[in-house]
Amino acid sequence: MTAADLLAAELALPCGAVLPNRIAKAAMSEQLAARDGRPTERLRRLYAAWAHGGAGLLITGNVMIDRTALTEPGNVILDHDRALPAFRRWAAAAKDAGSTLWMQINHPGRVATVPFTHRPVAPSATREPVPGYNLRRPRALTGQEVRHVVRAFARTAELAVAAGFDGIQIHAAHGYLLSQFLSPAANTRDDAYGRTAAGRRRALLETVAAVRAAVGPAVPVSVKLNSRDFQRGGLTEAEAHDTARALADAGIDLLEISGGNYTAPAMTGVGVHRPRTAAGPEAYFLDFAERIRHDVQVPLMLTGGLRTGATMERILRDGTADVIGLARPMAFSPQYPAHLLAGTRPARRAARHRLPPPRRVHPTRPPQPPVPPHRTRPSTTGHPRPPHHDARGRHHCPGRPPPTRHPRAVTRPALPPPAADVDRIPAAMSSKRNPARQARPTRPPAEADPHPHKLRGRSNDRPRRFRAVLRSMTRNTLNERAEGVAGWVMRRIADRGRSASA
Repeated sequence: MTAADLLAAELALPCGAVLPNRIAKAAMSEQLAARDGRPTERLRRLYAAWAHGGAGLLITGNVMIDRTALTEPGNVILDHDRALPAFRRWAAAAKDAGSTLWMQINHPGRVATVPFTHRPVAPSATREPVPGYNLRRPRALTGQEVRHVVRAFARTAELAVAAGFDGIQIHAAHGYLLSQFLSPAANTRDDAYGRTAAGRRRALLETVAAVRAAVGPAVPVSVKLNSRDFQRGGLTEAEAHDTARALADAGIDLLEISGGNYTAPAMTGVGVHRPRTAAGPEAYFLDFAERIRHDVQVPLMLTGGLRTGATMERILRDGTADVIGLARPMAFSPQYPAHLLAGTRPARRAARHRLPPPRRVHPTRPPQPPVPPHRTRPSTTGHPRPPHHDARGRHHCPGRPPPTRHPRAVTRPALPPPAADVDRIPAAMSSKRNPARQARPTRPPAEADPHPHKLRGRSNDRPRRFRAVLRSMTRNTLNERAEGVAGWVMRRIADRGRSASA
């Protein structure tokens, strides 16, 4: 079987549902909802374009279960049945082409956006290390409030199935609330929802049981789980392995493997070891999927860094994963699954060449016309330089010096030569002629530290903390750039559908 045949094969889930093929659109935050959290026409057009792209499974972006806790502006919110008509239109638009549509439900926890959440909640009252998400210290949830959150997950799942969605995915990765319960760094509780590894995964298992009871045994229930947090003190691979085994025993139908959080965004490929393939580094979390494959008897979905059909064929043929998750490739090319199923490569966009720097116009001369490329000469900057232009882009004639920056150059007097001996220093600055300077006490030399490499005192920990914060800011900057570009492309796809329908 070729790669296209493996990707086009159907997959039967334990609940009895069947996926049309092995390609799934992984969840991405679209930020296209209305101010009240309802799905908009742009969101429906976007998912209609993805449905015609060939993916057998479409997983929505994280839908919030509580309108008082949002991850970012533009999140879809489903916490009441008054918005069901808009959700039915959204589901119908995505299912017209034969794709299966699942809703991902989520609660942000302590990473909720500050302007929309006055007091974030979390398993423990510990701040998020990333600047911007730690402006307000979160409030620790009580045991009764944790059970209320579990019921909110079940309520949103029940409303999603009533609106026409085919399945539910519970988001327990990427540093959100259920992922915070699993992390020893974020969960320092001493009650039944903390203290041990079994206690830390209790909230997730109760959520899975409540969602299953709300939607019934015939509706697929999936969980998105971190392979590890890639953070000191966070979820380890051993605990993630035990959590995956417990989820399989709880009766889920599909387990999606991801990794990272806001501090270490490994889901975008930052700070994660990527196996080398013929097409470059791919499959960020392949090693973890290979380790748990024999212990977890549940279909696995692998997401993160998958690009080429050859790598997907090898993963499916070896049985490491059963479903291939694609996120950013489908944001930039909605027809990416169709090309994979056809065995072709998507057309690349024409490369945008770098333009030369803007030419500086002399203040007393009119702007010069552009010079043809055949009359240019090489420059040290790598850009074509017109003739009779200096290195800074200013025009001048051969044989004449380049013009100055300003028409009137300011001449400054030359500084006097440095003093040769102490007798030439003014009397007020000389210690020989000024007794006051001669009687000034001198500072004793500092004693040499026998262990300069060791940090001493709490103040010396500041450079280490500063470097940690700087690393997290750099990683999140790369993450925000990648997500910002993908979001911009998704909005262009939605607007393109509106112009085509008009």
